[in-house]
Amino acid sequence: MSMGTSTQAYGEPWYWDNRYANESGPFDWYQKYPSLAPLIRHCIPLHHHRVLVVGCGNSTFSVGMVDDGYEDVVNIDISSVVIEAMQKKYPNRPQLKYIRMDARDMSSFQTGSFHAVVDKGTLDSILCGNNSRQNAKQMLDEVWRVLKDKGVYILITYGSPTYRLSLLRESCLWRVKLHVIDKLIAEEHTEQPTWELTNPVPLEDGSSLEEVLGKHRDVHYIYVCTKDDSLGPDAGH
Repeated sequence: MSMGTSTQAYGEPWYWDNRYANESGPFDWYQKYPSLAPLIRHCIPLHHHRVLVVGCGNSTFSVGMVDDGYEDVVNIDISSVVIEAMQKKYPNRPQLKYIRMDARDMSSFQTGSFHAVVDKGTLDSILCGNNSRQNAKQMLDEVWRVLKDKGVYILITYGSPTYRLSLLRESCLWRVKLHVIDKLIAEEHTEQPTWELTNPVPLEDGSSLEEVLGKHRDVHYIYVCTKDDSLGPDAGH
């Protein structure tokens, strides 16, 4: 974010068009693919499964997925500037598709057409904008709709359970597992991580996150939300 720009602008399309028009280099929010790969492989074990990345920007995350063997990664972003740039950048990667689309209205996609949806900062950006709660609910409803039954929504965010769990649970019927990853993961990182990435953090046993992770945790939160059509209107809440 440039100095003087309010984070509220993160919820506005004009901000992203301007940003991508002036910043041509790739940028990955929060984490790059290699640090998240163990969890992605765990949650999406089959490479032929169709994956949707919402708010892709000019991130190399999807390229990392394809390099890792995934065969059908669809990327959407509200910015036509960045979509056109990514289409030109990867014309010879048929596993990668880039489409200009608003995550709040994905009506071009059929219901139940994806095995997984990956969100790395897009819900967070929407929550910075005007009418944030309504817009976030619209996006989550659409994510739920385009997922197949037992499909997974992988939300990578700075939002702690205090703020994100209520939003997830009031919007759709999910089975939610929480994972965490240290914010600063370098390739030469040798320290013991705060928590093993592929192991869910217990949410329902009465322990607080401070008790489980330590008081001075500095992590990104990853909510693995499984769509389950068998859940009743009051189940899982």
